[in-house]
Order: sequence, then structure tokens, then C-alpha cells
Amino acid sequence: MSITRDIASHENAVAYGGLIDAIGGVATIVLVICGLVGISPAMMVAIATIVFGVALLIQGGAMLSDYAQVVFPGGVRTATPEQMGGNSLALVFLVGAGGIVLGVLSLLGIKPDVLSPVAVIGFGTALLLSSNAVWRLYVLRRASASMEVASVGQSQHFGAEMLASEMASGSAGIQALAGLAAIVLGILALAGNTADLTLNLVALLALGATLVLTGSTLSATVLSFMRTT
Repeated sequence: MSITRDIASHENAVAYGGLIDAIGGVATIVLVICGLVGISPAMMVAIATIVFGVALLIQGGAMLSDYAQVVFPGGVRTATPEQMGGNSLALVFLVGAGGIVLGVLSLLGIKPDVLSPVAVIGFGTALLLSSNAVWRLYVLRRASASMEVASVGQSQHFGAEMLASEMASGSAGIQALAGLAAIVLGILALAGNTADLTLNLVALLALGATLVLTGSTLSATVLSFMRTT
């Protein structure tokens, strides 16, 4: 009974986390569009940086919850910390917190033309290094499901498994490309005309869209597809 309640609580927490970080990604997109059309670009960049940093923190927490449920189901250890990939998710936490600080400083008028590109470069680096997080989650869930099938003698739904694999691999590619693009745009913003925030806005637009497409909502969907029948 307690195990069932723990699993239900975990699924609810992941669902809420996925919803919140998706909302954060959408909010980032809306703020960036407002900046691109000329509505206080400097303020929109700073606020979007803060919002994206918060969303990145929430995404990291939701992903860690997914990993913990797969790696330690019911308190039983089934994988090593190296397989869990906690290093990249820890980086997501640090970069999210750093982005919030940089966004607040930019909002206060402290070197916004420098701090905003630095935050964008940090966000891009975090997404690039954690791009295969959903893929590792899929691999761990598949290994765990294979052990369950071997023990109870049931068969898996291979169509759902194939769909989960395609979603996980596609997520890794999209997130890596978006992270790399954000890094390049941030460097160009630092090296070019720092008064022009267009490159920062475009980078944040790509990052927000990527968060919506490849956030913890996707990881929860992959987990649901990987359930044994």
C-alpha cells in the first residue's frame, strides 16, 4: 500500500514539474517575442533570463525525480550513479541558479549587455551537456523493464518501446542543437554590438522552445510508454 502511494505521489510530482517547466518555456517565448517587437527589449531579456533559469531548476528537479524512480524503485538499487548521469543534471541546477542571479542583476541595470549573453551561454552549455538525459532515462527504464519481464514472464509492447526510443533520441538531437546554437549566439552577442539584444532574444527564443519540446514532460511520456503490460 505504501509503495503504491509513493509511486502515485512521484507521478503527481513529475506531472506538476513537467507542467511548470513547460509553462516556464512558454513564458520565455512570450517575453522574447515582446522584446523582438520592440517592447522594452532590455527588460524582456532580463525577465526572460530569470524565468528560464527558474524553469531550468524545475526541469532538473523533475528529471532527478524520474531518474530516482527508475534507478531506485521501491528503494532497491538497480544502477550505479554513473549510469544515473547525475553530473549533467547537477550542472542544470547550478546554471539555472546562476541564470536567475544574472537575470536579476541585469534587471537592476548592472551590465545587462554583458550578463545576458553570459547567461545565454551558460544555458546553452547546460542543455548541450544534458542533452542525452532523456535517452539515458529511456535506457535505464528499458533495462529495468527487461528485468521485470524476465522475472514475471510477461511480454512488452514493442511498438510503444520503439516510439519511446525515437522520442528519446530525437529529444537528445534537438536539445544538443539548441544548446550549441545558444552558445554561438551568446558568443556573437558578446563579441559584436553589445547594445543590440536581438541575438540574446533569438537565443532565448530557441531555448524556451527547446524546453517546451524536450523538458520533463517528455521524460514522463517516455516513462509511460515504457511501462510493461
